[in-house]
Amino acid sequence: MNQAILFNDDLSFNIKEDAWCVTAQVSGQKVTIYFHSKALNKLSIIDNCTQYDLEEFAELWLEKNEVDGDSINISI
Repeated sequence: MNQAILFNDDLSFNIKEDAWCVTAQVSGQKVTIYFHSKALNKLSIIDNCTQYDLEEFAELWLEKNEVDGDSINISI
């Protein structure tokens, strides 16, 4: 499935969800994407290379899954 996705530049750690998150526009719908990973949770900042990797994980997830609601939870 070909999804149009635009990532915002707002990657941050969400304490409540215990995950890094970024907002994005997926086929015109605003969603928050949560990346759950014990290794990532140990990081205080995420560099551009890792951020691009996370965006690629989200794109691969969207190829196989449908957005249901306003958030996406991806375990890495």
